[in-house]
Formats: sequence, C-alpha cells, structure tokens
Amino acid sequence: MAVKISFPLILVNLKTYREASGRNTARFGVIIEEVSRKTGVCIAVAPQPLDVVRVAEVAEVPIIAQHVDPVGCGQFTGHLPPESFAMAGCSGALINHSEKRLDMKTIEMTIRRVKDTGLTSIVCVDSIETGRRVAQFKPDVVAIEPPELIGTGISVSKAKSEVVSGAVEAVKSVEPGLRVLCGAGVTSGEDVTIALKLGAEGILVASGVVKSRDPYETLMQLAGAARSPNG
Repeated sequence: MAVKISFPLILVNLKTYREASGRNTARFGVIIEEVSRKTGVCIAVAPQPLDVVRVAEVAEVPIIAQHVDPVGCGQFTGHLPPESFAMAGCSGALINHSEKRLDMKTIEMTIRRVKDTGLTSIVCVDSIETGRRVAQFKPDVVAIEPPELIGTGISVSKAKSEVVSGAVEAVKSVEPGLRVLCGAGVTSGEDVTIALKLGAEGILVASGVVKSRDPYETLMQLAGAARSPNG
C-alpha cells in the first residue's frame, strides 16, 4: 500500500550508491521511517528499481521511483512502466533527473503516464525557464536542481537563492497549485530553513545523507529544520 506524500517534503535519493544498494537499502528505509515518525515530517526515499520492494517490506514511507518510461504494461521488454512501481507500493516517480535527462516531449508523455497510474509526478529541472515550461504539463511537483551544485556540498539555497525563489515564482505563475522543491548540495538544517523561506516546499538530498558519517543524525537535523522553518 502506497504511503501518502505530504509537505514539507524531504526526498532522499539513494541513486546507485553502494552504501544504499542491495541489503543496505533496507537500513535506510528503517532510518527514514524512524526520523519521519519522531519529527512528523514526511520523508520519502528513491531507491534503485531492484530495491523498491526491499524498502516496502521494512518501512512505511513514501517510495519514489528514480525513473519511469512513458509506456504501459505489455510488450516493452527492458522498460520501466509506471504501473510496475505502483503495484510495488510506490507513491510517486522522479522524471528528468539531471542524471537521466529527457526531452520535453518525453517529459510531457511521462507525466501523463504517471498521472494515469495515480503516482505523484516529480519533475526535476535545471533552470527557471525549464521549470516554467514543465509547469505547463501540470505535474504534481517541480524540483529545481542546478546541476553544477549537485554533490558539491554547496547548497543551492545559499549559493543560488535567486534560482530557488525564481523557480517558485515562475512555476506558480503558470500553475499556482504546483509544489516546488529544491535540491543540489543540501547538507544542513540551515540549508533547509533557507530553502523554505525562499518558497520551496521541501528538498531533495542524496549524498548529504547517504554518505554522511551518521545518516540518522543528519536526517534528524534536516527534518528538524523542515518542521521549524523559521529556525
């Protein structure tokens, strides 16, 4: 059974890091559920496709597909149809992540297919203008992530605050009801506080949690800031 997504949202992308692959995936699922329960903040996790069920078996948290293809069930060997993730217990899907870029036509088709299955569509964009264009397709969430800051530890909310606020303004000028997240280099509670003050309704984080010396403590700090955005 898929777990409902709420906001503010922290989305932990496990990518293909060895520390969070295979049997290690379940550990992160347990940590995320515990932090979410203690803080009351919605924390979702995006594991590799083969590890989705590992999380679903041990934790009641929103699970997000790292990527899906705009196909249905049938003769699509090797593809990743949204239905498969919905049946596995996922709550949503990432679309157009910086490490899995798609053209605009494919983004539009994928959003439509994801909506057909009842999953939440979270579209990543690399610029304000791309966010504006994607908003026309009416996804559920737009996530702004300047690619040059991803994995650097330099937070987008500090280094490029105008990109976050600009993306929020651009997206909501097209579709006022769309949610906006931000990511890239987010590692601290302060980063989260600034992001929320800029109008974002959550964050994406990956290496900042997965490669942390203490993922539990790091996530507690991030969730604590999300719970108290005024610091």
